[in-house]
Amino acid sequence: MEVALGLSTIKSGSAIAISGSKSETNRLLLLQALYPNIHIQNTSNSDDSEVMEAALSSTAETIDIHHAGTAMRFLTAYFAAQEGRTVVLTGSSRMKERPIQILVEALRQLGAQIEYTENEGFPPIKITGQKITASKVALQANVSSQYISALLLIASKLENGIEISLEGPLTSIPYINMTLALLHEMGIATAFEENTIKVEPSINKEPKTLTVESDWSSASYFYSIIALSEVGTTLKLSSFKKNSLQGDSALVSIYENFGVTSTFEGDTICLTKTYNAQPTTHNLQLNNTPDIAQTIAVTCLGLGLGCHLTGLHTLKIKETDRLEALRIELTKLGADVAVTDDTLILKATRTIHPNVNIETYNDHRMAMAFAPLALKAPIIIEDAEVVSKSYPNFWTDLKAIGFHISESH
Repeated sequence: MEVALGLSTIKSGSAIAISGSKSETNRLLLLQALYPNIHIQNTSNSDDSEVMEAALSSTAETIDIHHAGTAMRFLTAYFAAQEGRTVVLTGSSRMKERPIQILVEALRQLGAQIEYTENEGFPPIKITGQKITASKVALQANVSSQYISALLLIASKLENGIEISLEGPLTSIPYINMTLALLHEMGIATAFEENTIKVEPSINKEPKTLTVESDWSSASYFYSIIALSEVGTTLKLSSFKKNSLQGDSALVSIYENFGVTSTFEGDTICLTKTYNAQPTTHNLQLNNTPDIAQTIAVTCLGLGLGCHLTGLHTLKIKETDRLEALRIELTKLGADVAVTDDTLILKATRTIHPNVNIETYNDHRMAMAFAPLALKAPIIIEDAEVVSKSYPNFWTDLKAIGFHISESH
């Protein structure tokens, strides 16, 4: 499906209800599989969460998780500790290019039995579930936080819990803290001191209902929309917490640079465009919030601002190489942009070429990050259905707030 967005203006005062966080949902679904007394409310309606839920309830010998990177990492750890169960985890062609070796080696340190069925270091993998009694494991701290969270999520069900030693500078700490906070909410004892994380064993849990906060990554596109709107424009988003577990809640402070003020009213945030940002180059370190890098780069282009974004090394192993994809698509629009393995540098420009076709590279965030530019110039998003990976209602919600959208198949 191709989506053409005409030059648009949003209806000030609109309200959007965003579904539960994919990150929180997938963590809680795994914990629910380990502790069936847990009940979860406001779960994400994303493809990734549906894939995760289906995989956890599957009795098949081969489980295909398609493009769902979080599911691949979390399920690798989950099945490694399912004594007596043998499973082959596979996925899309892109998933077979996304590394899993660091997590596999960490699990092997604990005594897990995992083999590669095609290419060394990459899915598919054959997992023969074991009773894991070893508890100490070391891995590099600058790897994807999902590797670390995968170990933490199964830790309380291991006979001796887990003690993870992280070597080197830490990255994506908010996602590790999110996992630990959810464990804490369930009454599981944890500790995170300097570069060591400990989780104590915990056999059974009393019945408990946990509510998933709405997804801040999904909220980022509306922050971009308000930033690109006229001064005085407002938009309400629900349901969010002022003291969020999600790293992407840093949007509140980051988008103040772009003239957007966030006001919390209960579980609703009111976004207001309060001023026009002065032409300058914004230097932002995003190692704790890499998923909003695409949104920020597009916002800066739309506002005629420059940006120097760093801490982006994990973007190269996402659904696509997001840095290279950004460079290609921003350049089509008239941007002067350069990337390295870790950074993106965008020079300020007032030029945005209209009616450019944006390729999405099977990456939901490419589709959604570029859509707000329709407030500045008409734009076409290819393979627009890819948004279902994290936000199936995205195009419907944009129409509801005033975007001019036509679809063709």
